[in-house]
Amino acid sequence: MTHVSERNSAGSNGAEGADRRPWTAGGGRGVRKRTATYADAGVSIEAGDRAVELLKSKVKKTTRPEVMGDLGGFSGLFKLNTAKYKSPILASSTDGVGTKLVIAQQLDIHDTIGIDLVAMVVDDLVACGAEPLFLLDYIACGEVVPDKVAEIGAGIADGCRYAGCALLGGETAEHPGVLRPDEYDVSATGVGVVEESEILGRERVEVGDAVIAMRSSGLHSNGYSLVRHVLLGAGRMRLDSVVDDFGSQRTLGEELLTPTKIYAKDCLGLIEETDVRAFSHVTGGGIPGNLNRVLPGNADAVVDRSTWRPQPIFDLIQAKGRIEDNEMEATFNMGVGMFAIVSSDDADRAMAYLTGRGVEAWQVGEVIEGTGEVQMMGQYTRG
Repeated sequence: MTHVSERNSAGSNGAEGADRRPWTAGGGRGVRKRTATYADAGVSIEAGDRAVELLKSKVKKTTRPEVMGDLGGFSGLFKLNTAKYKSPILASSTDGVGTKLVIAQQLDIHDTIGIDLVAMVVDDLVACGAEPLFLLDYIACGEVVPDKVAEIGAGIADGCRYAGCALLGGETAEHPGVLRPDEYDVSATGVGVVEESEILGRERVEVGDAVIAMRSSGLHSNGYSLVRHVLLGAGRMRLDSVVDDFGSQRTLGEELLTPTKIYAKDCLGLIEETDVRAFSHVTGGGIPGNLNRVLPGNADAVVDRSTWRPQPIFDLIQAKGRIEDNEMEATFNMGVGMFAIVSSDDADRAMAYLTGRGVEAWQVGEVIEGTGEVQMMGQYTRG
């Protein structure tokens, strides 16, 4: 978050910008009237500056040795150590968190949504084997409330620390008249690096490989338009409703705001420990729509549903919305946030390594001869 501005195509420059005198009614007739200010239009430069100041200490905790300069410049500088690589390839990813933001805004809880944002970006980067290096964020809001922006930014900084990447800078934009004062949206772009010879993907996947699942923390950041429709709309549930199946007097709102799991460091460590062929980050499109992205044309992945139980939130959504199984699996992660395809010889070692890092992992299936499809078999464990 380097500075605050309003994106405005009506700005002036060149000769038009030479005359800095404000326009007043009456022109040259000497009529003196109060001139308009940026604050009159709803943009507070001071509030933006205050938000940046509140964030500086958090952002500094995400720094890496390669970061150059300080927060507040026009661009972020990162000196890539090319001596570490024979042929470094930069990877990039950009994303947001969708309508999960609406839940955060309704509950006035803003310190976790940034973790979701980082997760959506860095776990896409690591899917090809890239180490996330830095991230740039963008926050657009109807009104800059420094403490609220600082909460959002603190979550982004926390996510970057969990992923091991630097928060290199970004933008906070105030858009009065476009967004309500309490509305905001966030997005981010991340950059990572991977040795060209070590890029992961479908080219490495072979028949006989093991498919390892890593448990999600819940819904993560996908499908919230459907969630809000069936639970808060037609289902008429309240965000402060306690749902017994969630345990420990946990409310629906708390469950829906559970931060997305960040797998970046777990995946990078797994690459060092085992023969990883590919990762699949399960986001929009669910398990079939993401796992098939890393399958070669001559192979299918068999996924045995009976090897795990999805979290209760998925049962609640399906029951309240009377949603068919294939629609659920095409929309939600169903309890798996990341897949690793590894050599069959390394399957046990991969699961042991992930378990040692606190990641619940299990073998969900294998790669067989096929046509690049995901074969969902069996039924989920219930009860």
